[in-house]
Amino acid sequence: MASWYGGKFQGRLTANGETFDTNQLTAAHRTLPFDTIVRVTNQTNGHSVIVRINDRGPFVDDRVIDLSRAAADIIGLTAAGVAPVRLDVLHYQQQTDLRTVQVGSFGERGNAAAVVERLHAAGFSAAIETVADAGVHRVILQGIPEGDLPDVRRRLAGLGYHSVLVRQK
Repeated sequence: MASWYGGKFQGRLTANGETFDTNQLTAAHRTLPFDTIVRVTNQTNGHSVIVRINDRGPFVDDRVIDLSRAAADIIGLTAAGVAPVRLDVLHYQQQTDLRTVQVGSFGERGNAAAVVERLHAAGFSAAIETVADAGVHRVILQGIPEGDLPDVRRRLAGLGYHSVLVRQK
């Protein structure tokens, strides 16, 4: 299933550090590398669109991709909100081995600091990344080798952090 996003996300930073533009043909995927090119075909009507992965998500269990509004418009997904899709990877972007894992995002720095302390106690080297113009404080783990991600995810899930973002930088 695919969904789409726009509106309140317009102008905010995506997981790869770009400014989100709902008028561009982009998408969020949980694991495909940033800059991977994917054809998304709406299984209901057969319409397709080609998008570039520049964000992480969706964070609803039954969904595999979150499209920008422009991409959703092209395949007739905007009104319905969700639709069954087929994904075809047209270009798989090779990446460097090191990743940043975002554990959470908080409006209050104190809440982020509490999570950092909890992660430090569990043996993680966590930090706070502040995005001043968005008013958020992200708790991140930097320099995680891609091969270590399954173990890091398992350890974080054991601490109650089940929905994490993995970024290239």
